[in-house]
Amino acid sequence: MTELRSVTPPRSATIATIAEEVGVSVATVSKVLNGRADVSPETRARVEASLDRHRYRRRAKRRADAGGQLDLVFHGLGSEWAVEIIRGVEAVASHARVDVVLSQLGGSHRLPQRWLDRVLARRPAGLLLVLCHPTEPQRRQLRRQQIPFVVVDTDSATSASVPTVGSNNWNGGLLATRHLLELGHRRIAVITGPRDVLCARTRAAGFRSAHDEAGVPVDPALVRYGTFQVKDGYRLGMELLTAPHRPTAIFAGSDLQALGVLRAARQLGIDVPRELSVIGYDNLPVAAWTGPALTTVHQPLRDMATTATQMLLELARGADLPTCRVDLVAELVVRESTARPAPHR
Repeated sequence: MTELRSVTPPRSATIATIAEEVGVSVATVSKVLNGRADVSPETRARVEASLDRHRYRRRAKRRADAGGQLDLVFHGLGSEWAVEIIRGVEAVASHARVDVVLSQLGGSHRLPQRWLDRVLARRPAGLLLVLCHPTEPQRRQLRRQQIPFVVVDTDSATSASVPTVGSNNWNGGLLATRHLLELGHRRIAVITGPRDVLCARTRAAGFRSAHDEAGVPVDPALVRYGTFQVKDGYRLGMELLTAPHRPTAIFAGSDLQALGVLRAARQLGIDVPRELSVIGYDNLPVAAWTGPALTTVHQPLRDMATTATQMLLELARGADLPTCRVDLVAELVVRESTARPAPHR
């Protein structure tokens, strides 16, 4: 005769369960859950590990109202690029009557844990992260505290589990270089961003693909990596334009870099676009006011920001997103800084 036994499903872990397992007080576990700073890193790590093992989730539901504050976090500030993002975020947040707290990470693309702990102690309605990413343990920490987050990034390799708004950088690099090749340029240089930033490598990949498509070899000496800032556009532009066999065209990975290239060309007495074509990336407002007006790839920064903010507010209200990844289209804007190469070149 077979004895039938009822099986009682394991109970969900409580704060007391976690405290007993780790050997700390319930108050300490509560402090970790609420992002309090007055817990040692070692104790915090042990509590977080236990919370992960038990897949602990807060039982209290977030309020349906997404009011309060959103944290807008940049890896770094100081350019018109960031201003465009801020304008897009503010347009949506002000309409929703949500305050925006602005901060930056000094160039880091990762969230410092101490910074995150201070933010979580304030219990914001959500985090909007620009070119910076939480680690996997930090994602679990945010989800456990039911604080939504959305990433604004210009690459397309973010984890599928991370809500992200970006744009198609490979296609942008392809469009820019294809335009120069169709004008007749065959010695084209590219100045892009840091090697460890995916969008910089992806734009360079589009640059190479356009050459492959046209059957034109890429000269490795014409591929330069720097920062996306004016100073590197100028520095690398000077290197390229003072070389014995200089390029007839330069594709810059940002409008700011393109401004540096234009300055280098002026300083060397090189006429743009008669002797040198220059093309940028982003289509910042200043691009239409340079002399000559800059041909560039339009990256819809404001639209990226508004879309990401709308997604974050939906998550804060407890709604599900129809998709976690939105890639907006990059478009070529032809102005005055590109032309056919001079016959003698």
